[in-house]
Amino acid sequence: MSAIASTELVRQKNSLSVMAALRLHGSLSHTEMSSFTGLASATVSAITMELERAGLILRKEQLATTGRGRPRILFGPRGAFCHVAIVIISSDSVQYSLVDYAGKLVDRFTEQRIAAEKGMFGQSILAGLARLADRSRIDRHDILQVSISSKGLVDAATAALVWSPVLGNEKIDFQQLISQDGRIRVTLNNETLLAAKAIWMRQQAKEKESPAPEALVTLSLGHSIGLGIARATPDGAIKVSAPNFGHMLHLADGALCRCGTKGCIEAYSGFYAILRSAFEAPPQAEPAKFVPIAEVDKIAASARAGARMARFAFRTAGLALGNGLSRLFSLHGHMPVFITGPGTRYFDLLESGLHDGLAQSQAVRFGGMPKIGIAPDEPELVFEGHMEHALSAADDYILSADGPDRVVRNSGG
Repeated sequence: MSAIASTELVRQKNSLSVMAALRLHGSLSHTEMSSFTGLASATVSAITMELERAGLILRKEQLATTGRGRPRILFGPRGAFCHVAIVIISSDSVQYSLVDYAGKLVDRFTEQRIAAEKGMFGQSILAGLARLADRSRIDRHDILQVSISSKGLVDAATAALVWSPVLGNEKIDFQQLISQDGRIRVTLNNETLLAAKAIWMRQQAKEKESPAPEALVTLSLGHSIGLGIARATPDGAIKVSAPNFGHMLHLADGALCRCGTKGCIEAYSGFYAILRSAFEAPPQAEPAKFVPIAEVDKIAASARAGARMARFAFRTAGLALGNGLSRLFSLHGHMPVFITGPGTRYFDLLESGLHDGLAQSQAVRFGGMPKIGIAPDEPELVFEGHMEHALSAADDYILSADGPDRVVRNSGG
């Protein structure tokens, strides 16, 4: 590697460290940036000068609290530099959000997902993104990064949706669909991976109150079952993954799942599975495509009133979840569990089955029952995870050697 290339890589790495500190801690002074990044003060000064000249950050003065003395000079991301779009695909709707480069929410709207002809879903996403730009009166090319999430199987490396409860086996290459000229970056992640990232960040923020765990599990309960794992890496960074937990085998040749196979965890613990069990439908009965929360509320009310089959349906769901988590611990080790999603409202009915399913694991027998927390605000978690991921990805893209020339050229205003 040439000395010039090596110097450029170091410069990019240091610039990313400064941007990461600003993302995590808000507006900072030179001294604070140096402390958080471990970079020398002279290096931080050179980086902020370059980033400010390129238009990525701006400086502002903060008056002393006494009103006397020199004001502090703080730096933060410049919101007008570019925008990122966040697209959250749910079972019955698609939410679009526009965020500026400083992390401020500019606009948001939700469209009900209407069953469309095969191949038309991607076009509806394009139309939604165009509407997002038009509503805020920005150039569509000013959206530099698009962050998309969905339940199901995703290929994050290529931003391709492989299988989802929404589209089944219809595969969509979002990078190719959205960025036909190659200038817009597109990322695609499993929704629960982003929730796990957000919970990890919240735990890190509370570390002064109690030590943050080295790893944690986020389990999403709803019509679909999702799971994300977040763990610390040796260099202090975060590694997040989303194994296909809901479609792990629970019982060979068991109940029919929406994915078309038999015996998946979701086929026993998703909302459609609870509905099927409560009404004593055959395990091979076609799963409902979508179950309104109000219908599950009725089953829960019956269970709390003592109805035998309703209680059995929730206990069966809890057992499948507990058995699945016990297998997860055998592979990944013991860690705390954070339960999120609309299914948290039924935790009192799931809890005994969940504990019994966990107790069958050697990892739990020797390591004890894991700490289980409830995080009912899944939409907020997913959005927080999107924000961190999208803005970090935008920083990386902008500062990389193959970053968008258009943005760099127009960034001085």
